[in-house]
Order: sequence, then C-alpha cells, then structure tokens
Amino acid sequence: DTGIMSYSAKYASAFYGPFRDALDSAPGFGDKKTYQMDPANRSEAIKETLMDIDEGADIVMVKPGLCYLDIVREIKNEVDVPVSVYQVSGEYAMLKGAAERGWHNHDAVMMEQVTAIKRAGADLIASYFAKDVVKLIS
Repeated sequence: DTGIMSYSAKYASAFYGPFRDALDSAPGFGDKKTYQMDPANRSEAIKETLMDIDEGADIVMVKPGLCYLDIVREIKNEVDVPVSVYQVSGEYAMLKGAAERGWHNHDAVMMEQVTAIKRAGADLIASYFAKDVVKLIS
C-alpha cells in the first residue's frame, strides 16, 4: 500500500554541488559516479527505468532536470507511469546567482525552466523553486 518513486535515471552531475557543499556530504574518497549514470549514456536511462517499473516502481524520476530534458521525453514516451523530474540545487543556484547579478529576470527564467521541464513530459517536478512557482501561478 506504499507508492514507490524510483530514482531511475540519476546522472552523475556537477549540478549536485551546492547541496553536497551545504551538507558537507561530498564523498570523502572516490566519487559517486560508480552508482550514478554517465551523462553521455542515453540507453542506460531507458533500460534502468523499464527495469524499475518491472520491479514495482509507481513513479520514475530523472535527476537533474535541465540538461536531461531529452531523457525525460524519451522516458515519457516509453512508460505508462508518472515521470518526475528533480530540479537540483545547482540548477537553482545557477539561476539565483545570475539573477542576483542582474543578468536576467529571475521569475521569467524560473518559469521558462519549469515550463521546459513540463513540456518535456514531467508529470511531477521537485524543485527548490516550488513555493515561488506556486505564488506566480496562483
């Protein structure tokens, strides 16, 4: 009676940095690439996602989001379960930092990013921007 969301396509990404730094959780030795996907590998994402569904996943996730919109779309085209995207801390920090420097309009770029994730096929979006997005669309 418990729903299962699988991190089906979790890529080895530099965009995790701010979260790891905030928690001081960067690996003490080695790296996490041994259990995260190679960013250049498209077929593994589909294969792992289908295996997760076969093993009982109710929702599948792609993490991070923006650099993997093609993967989101491909997974969405292949599966009959909801597809979730985790817009991670580096994606958040990149937008915030540029907006603080006056390089772009924060809210417009934030909404464009979330819209792109949704348009790619995400049924659910986990984002550090969640409260800001809700305020703008309410």
